[in-house]
Amino acid sequence: MNLPMAFLEKMKAMLKEEYDAFVKSYEEDRSQGLRVNTLKISKEEFLKINPFTLMPIPWTEEGFYYNNEERPGKHPYHEAGLYYIQEPSAMAVGELLDPKPGERVLDLCAAPGGKTTHIAAKMKGRGFLLTNEIHPVRSKILSQNVERMGIKNTVVTNETPERLADRFESFFDRILVDAPCSGEGMFRKDPDACREWSIGSVGVCAVRQNSILKCADKMLRPGGRIVYSTCTFSPEENEETISRFLKQNPYFEIEDIKVYEGFEKGREDWSKESNIDLSKTIRIWPHKVQGEGHYIAVLRKRDGQDEKQVKFTKYSADKKLLKEYFRFSEENLNVVPEGKFVLFGEHLYIVPDEMIELQNLKVLRPGWHLGAIKKNRFEPSHALALALQENEVQRKLNLGTDSLELFNYLKGEVLEAPGEKGWYLIQAGAYSIGWGKLTNQIMKNHYPKGLRWTGTR
Repeated sequence: MNLPMAFLEKMKAMLKEEYDAFVKSYEEDRSQGLRVNTLKISKEEFLKINPFTLMPIPWTEEGFYYNNEERPGKHPYHEAGLYYIQEPSAMAVGELLDPKPGERVLDLCAAPGGKTTHIAAKMKGRGFLLTNEIHPVRSKILSQNVERMGIKNTVVTNETPERLADRFESFFDRILVDAPCSGEGMFRKDPDACREWSIGSVGVCAVRQNSILKCADKMLRPGGRIVYSTCTFSPEENEETISRFLKQNPYFEIEDIKVYEGFEKGREDWSKESNIDLSKTIRIWPHKVQGEGHYIAVLRKRDGQDEKQVKFTKYSADKKLLKEYFRFSEENLNVVPEGKFVLFGEHLYIVPDEMIELQNLKVLRPGWHLGAIKKNRFEPSHALALALQENEVQRKLNLGTDSLELFNYLKGEVLEAPGEKGWYLIQAGAYSIGWGKLTNQIMKNHYPKGLRWTGTR
């Protein structure tokens, strides 16, 4: 590939004797990875049904390389949310954040959602995850991926870091800052990043990163953890950004982290600040591991302001307005989802317990979307289907993953099926993929129009 000359000159000055090996890595195919979604299936169960050629990724227990010739994004298991296709090096970030069930966690720059869905799986459906993306179009993609992976305890926002910092002061246990960057580490994956790169963009990104970290500091409670990551090689956006932040905020320290074979230490000599030990930060190089370029620093906040009193969502929708939802649940579900019900127009959600008041925030997804309350009926959402297990519904239709029926369902076609009338959870194998409604042996298709497959089988 044609790499920018200014970039090559910069990397040659940085890497010296390693430069040739670094450049040669761009002649090789990039590594492809997927991560099993343990909210829906265990790694062991997935490997029993896995249709791909997989090799373990060393730094992520649920992560696997797959062959470049394979297309897991075109398999029904992808639509069922059994895995997320994610660049292998990027999986290290969620591992190092290491969120725990029951914690409050923020993914501040989250689209398209790979790290968010990794965090959610580690939280096991317990606690509160706020995932944010400032760009409106990308935030919608983030929201769709949260839905596909069957995540219930997550709120998706489309906000600036500054506005979130004003609302969530000293609130979160862990914050991920996967900072917008010049993208040098993604040149093999994203040719647009290569074409758009410039020396000037590096400086612009560094300024933005400083501002985002300042907001993250304000939102992190004492004792909490920030993981800062980029997919670039520029010291201005990596070592220098971290050393500057630590100098300005001496109540933070860099944590020791597990380093895997091929991971390199951060370079103190690439920072202009002295007396800052950057050897505990890590660099991932494409000529050292099967993955793209990353930089990661794990920061612990030793001291700071205690949690500011916040106003949680105390309201819940009037249950008189929810009678159609409860009627639907009694007729079609074995387990009725309960919680803090909130109506946004006709759309019904269960909001995480620790979500603050929603007013004056740009919220795309305030929690688990259950469906829409319409006149004299409740229509279940795709998000409800994808978060349900087969034992939680009264009726299901299991379609083989290689069957013509499943292919036709994903195209949006109606199916012929025997059985009693009512709503059915449609399954790819034993895993939920959407809704169908049976009347007179005809299964009306409720797979979302925007997700429907095209083409021939």
